[in-house]
Amino acid sequence: MIHLRYEVDGSDFVSCGKASEDVKRTLKNIGIPSEIIRKIAIAMYEGEVNMVIHANGGLAEVEILPDRITIVLTDTGKGIPDIPKAMEEGFSTATEAIRELGFGAGMGLPNMKNYSDDLKVESRVGEGTKVTMSFIL
Repeated sequence: MIHLRYEVDGSDFVSCGKASEDVKRTLKNIGIPSEIIRKIAIAMYEGEVNMVIHANGGLAEVEILPDRITIVLTDTGKGIPDIPKAMEEGFSTATEAIRELGFGAGMGLPNMKNYSDDLKVESRVGEGTKVTMSFIL
């Protein structure tokens, strides 16, 4: 088992994606098939972007087991008041300034769902969000 842990800096879009890049490199080094790495990298990057846009950062933990990879993204942001609505493609609460930077298109959670084998979103308004994604090997 391999356990990776990353603090996602919520104040810097430039550093956004560094955790998913490191995970991608690690998975490649241990021989995970490229099609699985691609799905994991996309889903994890979307989660990192969401933590930067909506929660001022958070924690990303990756557990690599022989049969699956699990990613847990946790933040203490404002939380998601309507998870089913947030899962709709194109729905976004990002500010105009964030959209002008090219983020906030409303595809984060839908992409995480589409690329993972299992997705669980837990959130409490005013307390934060926990997203768990699993990928079967």
